[in-house]
Amino acid sequence: MNAWSSIHPLDPDAARLLQAAAEAGYPPFEALTPAQARKAYAASWSAMQTPGGEVASVVDTEIAGPGGPLSVRVYRGQGTDPQAALPCLLFLHGGGWVIGNLDSHDRLCRRIANRAGLCVVAVDYRLAPEHPFPAALDDAAATLRWLASQAQALNIDPTRLAVGGDSAGGNLAAALALMARDGALPPVVFQALFYPVLDLTASSDAYRRITQGVPLTAATMHWFIGHYTPQAQDRLDWRASPLRAPVLAGLAPALVLTVAHDPLCDEGRAYAKRLEAEGVRVTAVHCNDQMHGVLTQGRQIPAGDVIADSLCLTISHALHRAVPTDFSTPTAGTAGQPKETT
Repeated sequence: MNAWSSIHPLDPDAARLLQAAAEAGYPPFEALTPAQARKAYAASWSAMQTPGGEVASVVDTEIAGPGGPLSVRVYRGQGTDPQAALPCLLFLHGGGWVIGNLDSHDRLCRRIANRAGLCVVAVDYRLAPEHPFPAALDDAAATLRWLASQAQALNIDPTRLAVGGDSAGGNLAAALALMARDGALPPVVFQALFYPVLDLTASSDAYRRITQGVPLTAATMHWFIGHYTPQAQDRLDWRASPLRAPVLAGLAPALVLTVAHDPLCDEGRAYAKRLEAEGVRVTAVHCNDQMHGVLTQGRQIPAGDVIADSLCLTISHALHRAVPTDFSTPTAGTAGQPKETT
């Protein structure tokens, strides 16, 4: 534990989890191959995550993607009207663009669908290093287009589409929101970003603070970033680093969760501040006693489920009360710039 962490104590449950992990001697992801990291991550899900609950329905299907078929999972929340065209959240899973899949975040998607009363759609996007940037983003974009085009068949409201995700998924969601604003994708009315990756240059002070003692350290993030963007110049592209987009004005309202014991903390807080400064409605939630991944650690850190439920209430309010989007034909703007309107 470094000096910074010693004066910024963790939630006691989180501290106990870290102590147990240290005693078990689990290797960090950067010491593993991607295949080994995927296996190790999958082995943790049952021990770390509480059940998301039974949903009204869950359907697995395949859609056409830019690199081949994509597996998609569609959830409808328990208690929702089966005849209602529900608001819909496209949820992109975390895992540094290298690990994770539909099952890694199945419990969280169920929780969101149930607590927020939504349709939640998850996609098994292509992973790095086999498929580096922008493959994951291209798959996410294709899924959002599919949602809009198949709204009637899916029984969702195409004027109340939202994007969200945790960590690398939050990165993809933020990029989709920018693309939607610019007219390159169907409009979205909300973006939910949970401890998102927003600047792949890894240049914030948090990367110098969070170097040991937690599962996601600066070294682990460099490992993920290196696999996703092996070409360093891609890290300056706003589609990979949304914080580097020249203009954030005109984006959909946002929910941004940050946690202090996380190398991504500073870029998340900076993004929320920029959104506010540029006139975007934003709810910024910061937990100074939590670490990265807390939303999927509820079995070990009960506060994780409490935080998740509060975020679900915010998402529910935003989507059920959202002003429907204007589906008039958009005029695409310059990349990363708001579209012009007349």
